Amino acid sequence: MPRIVIKLREAVQAYKRRTGEKMTYQILADKTGIAYATLNNMGSNPKYNATLSILTKICTGLETTPDKLLEYLPEDPPEPEPNPKKTKKKKKTTKKRKKKKS
Repeated sequence: MPRIVIKLREAVQAYKRRTGEKMTYQILADKTGIAYATLNNMGSNPKYNATLSILTKICTGLETTPDKLLEYLPEDPPEPEPNPKKTKKKKKTTKKRKKKKS
């Protein structure tokens, strides 16, 4: 399924390179009014679903445009194939119980 990814980490690094100014999530939070936790989640969760209002504030704070902040992925990356060694099921062994003599 196609999706749009927020490249917040890359945009923060690009701001630092472009301006020479220090930029952290905390500085961006102070500058934009967006909670630090929101920015941190956005930076670490590629499936974060942000509003246009938040994206506008981030673009303004980082002096960038949406095309630098967002990336369109036509399809989700393929899931890694499971390791066959890890997915082997162990055989269950059943022990016979001895009946107690009364």
